[in-house]
Amino acid sequence: MKRDLIPGIQIPAEQPNLYDRILTPAAVGFVAHLHRKYEQRRRACMQARKDRQAALDAGETFSFLPETRSIRESEWTVGAVPKDLQDRRVEITGPTERKMVINALNSGADGFMADFEDANSPTWPNMIEGHVNLRDAIERTITYDGSDGRHYELNDDVATLLVRPRGWHLPERHVEVGGEPVAGAFFDFAMYMFHCAPALLQRGSGPYFYLPKMESHKEARLWADVFRFTEEALGLDHGTIRCTVLIETLPAAFEMEEILYELREHSAGLNAGRWDYIFS
Repeated sequence: MKRDLIPGIQIPAEQPNLYDRILTPAAVGFVAHLHRKYEQRRRACMQARKDRQAALDAGETFSFLPETRSIRESEWTVGAVPKDLQDRRVEITGPTERKMVINALNSGADGFMADFEDANSPTWPNMIEGHVNLRDAIERTITYDGSDGRHYELNDDVATLLVRPRGWHLPERHVEVGGEPVAGAFFDFAMYMFHCAPALLQRGSGPYFYLPKMESHKEARLWADVFRFTEEALGLDHGTIRCTVLIETLPAAFEMEEILYELREHSAGLNAGRWDYIFS
């Protein structure tokens, strides 16, 4: 069973008291706007991945791009890193389950990456409840009572929160715009920004993201355009959104400087996808 929040947008009708906290008409409308504005570019990026793979299958090898040589050889810098992202020696990650979020933020780590991607099973309840949990955590209202009688709540001093949305290639089939599923990346990013960015800024932090599975600087450029549009739409200062790009594909390893360049106003650096590096 599905319901219409606004014309042309359908979502499943489940647990309305919980889901309606996140799936407000304004928030879902923002997801739909991102889909309509950027979906064709996202699809073009996904087609470029297929074309690249076909070329590699035909014998082409990895190499640095001649058309971006000027970026690799010129002088430029990314923006200054926000204070609460400067010490990242100990970062942990995990799904957005309620008890996990509390324990991870209380762990003493420098940062906690709340993961809507690899560490999370993308069931509809998991995705929605994850956004509820992060919103409650940022508002400092999150609690959890275990079956063993233990009570969990946040300490005064918690880890810096980062969020990993799904990669460009993954759909969110529970939300359709004009009969088409939206990209999981659009959904995860939009819901977090819409509901959490103001509270994060009030607490002296900001909306920080880990961007996974990218394969080219053009995919980074798409994220940069989404960031700029979102900052303008939500009335945020330019450069408020910050991201760390995970280098976990071979094509991205040959475009790292270009990826940083595209995201330079929003960059918080690159991180080696260590599991992918070990596997390769």
